[in-house]
Amino acid sequence: MRFDEHLTADARLVILKELTQQPDGRLNEALLEKVLDTFGHRRSREWIRTQLHKLEELGAIHLLEAGTVLVAAITRAGIDHVERRSVIEGVARPSPEV
Repeated sequence: MRFDEHLTADARLVILKELTQQPDGRLNEALLEKVLDTFGHRRSREWIRTQLHKLEELGAIHLLEAGTVLVAAITRAGIDHVERRSVIEGVARPSPEV
């Protein structure tokens, strides 16, 4: 796997982890942009949208449109990946809880 693929897989995991921390399992793309920036993934909004669409294609999230903004909602498959119950290819594997 190339380094840029590792970065992309890690960013997808950051998105899923953050969604699991939300009371309703949802966040909009603008807030996810801030979260990704905090974790060292300084990317354009278009890049983030591409990752959100890929996560939806993988079944990890469901996307809703609120005007011109995308809202990501985590699915059971996304939660299972974060909790290490299953693996979604293309998303970094979470570290075990210690």
